[in-house]
Parts: sequence; structure tokens; C-alpha cells
Amino acid sequence: MGTPVLSFFNYLGELSKLTREVAISLFKGKFCYHQFVKQIAEIGYRSQPVVIVTGAFTGSVLAAQALFQLSQMNMETMGGALVSVGMLRELGPTITGLMLAGRVGAAMSAEIGTMKVTEQIDALRSMDVHPVDYLVTPRFCAMAISVPLLIAESAFFGIISAWVVGTQIFHVSSAYWLNHMSQHTDLSDISIAIIKGFVFGMLIVLISCHQGLKASNGAVGVGRGTTNAMVLSSLAILIFNFFLTMVLNIIFPLGFS
Repeated sequence: MGTPVLSFFNYLGELSKLTREVAISLFKGKFCYHQFVKQIAEIGYRSQPVVIVTGAFTGSVLAAQALFQLSQMNMETMGGALVSVGMLRELGPTITGLMLAGRVGAAMSAEIGTMKVTEQIDALRSMDVHPVDYLVTPRFCAMAISVPLLIAESAFFGIISAWVVGTQIFHVSSAYWLNHMSQHTDLSDISIAIIKGFVFGMLIVLISCHQGLKASNGAVGVGRGTTNAMVLSSLAILIFNFFLTMVLNIIFPLGFS
């Protein structure tokens, strides 16, 4: 029992050390704008198709399932409010974060891990380039900007697709649907989505880059690190999501009356 516990705390210590190095790099390091712009395109722009499809079908399924139940109580018009709040406060951030952990996190770990086992990171140090400045910090900043925007995009398409399902398939009045949605959705719901997106982005980038930087044993180590990055990032998102939900719903209480 002692070995897993010690390994867990050792892992937390390594993540804390990497977080400290990134914080120092942000204020005192040499920021690589070329890598930052490249990562914005890779993380933000190229993730849009996955995020849009994920958000749209998540919203559609949520609307359909809600309306099947609400129709039994003659409360179909509340579907818009339920979907908008659910997509912004919970499903949008969580589902999008999990998708990005698989797409972006695994790619980060594989790329940095390959550089590690082929000694390219040692070559950076020999040229007086700090690996954190060149590899981690640009990804950190790119994730901080991209993930909240991607989550907002996912929630937007989820709400639009839910409106289509509700009005076109279940024949709910569009006016009632939009009226309830606007009444029960406010800035606090959007704030929760943005905050969760920022936290999830930080978890993905720190865990994934850490797995890449400690890769060893050639291709086997890179593959193991990539798998660990995806699994650990997903678990961290689910765990942190619970605590964020508890705290943020106290700070931003639900607007239903």
C-alpha cells in the first residue's frame, strides 16, 4: 500500500515543480511567439470540427432525453432552459475537456516524448534554450486562450442543435422555448463554463507535457506516456469537475426561480 501512495505524492510533486517552472517562465523566461501561434492553430483552430460535432450531438441528445420526460408533465417549453444551463454549467465543459484530453493532450505528450527520447530536448539545452520556455509555456498560454473559447463554441452549437430538435422534432413552440431559455440563462452560467474551461485546459497541458518530458525507453516509453497523458488528464477533469461544480454553484447560484 505504501508504494502507490508514495508514487502518487511523488507525481504530485513533479507536477507542482513543472507548474512552478511554467510560472517562472511566464514572467522571466524567453517567450517563443512562433510556437505560441503554432499551438493556437493546432489546439484551437484544428480542434473546432471535433468540438462542434461533440457539442451539437450532446445538446441534441440532452434535449431529446429531457423532452421525452418533460412531455409527460406538459413542461416541454422548459427544455430550452434545461439544455442551455446544462450545456454551459456541466456538459459543455466536461465533454469538450475530455475530447481535448484525447486529441490535444495525447498529441502534446507524443510530440514532446519523441523529442525527449531522440535527445532533441538535450540539444535545446546545449543551445541555451530552456525546454519549458520553448515547449511548455507556449502550449500553456495557447490552452488558456483556446479551451474556454472551444467550450463556448461547443455549448453554442449544443444549444442551437437542441433548439432544432425541440422545435422541429418535438414541435415545441419556438417562442416559448427561447423565452424560457433567456429567462433562466445568464452571465453566471457563461462564467462557470469559462472558468471550468480554463482549469481543464491547465490540467491537460501540465499533465500531458509532464508525461512527454519524462518519457524514456524509446517508442515504448512514448506510447506509454501518451496513454497516461490521456487517461490521467481525463481522470483529473472528472475529479476537478466535481469540486468546481460544488464551489462555483455556491458562488454562482442557479437562476431558476
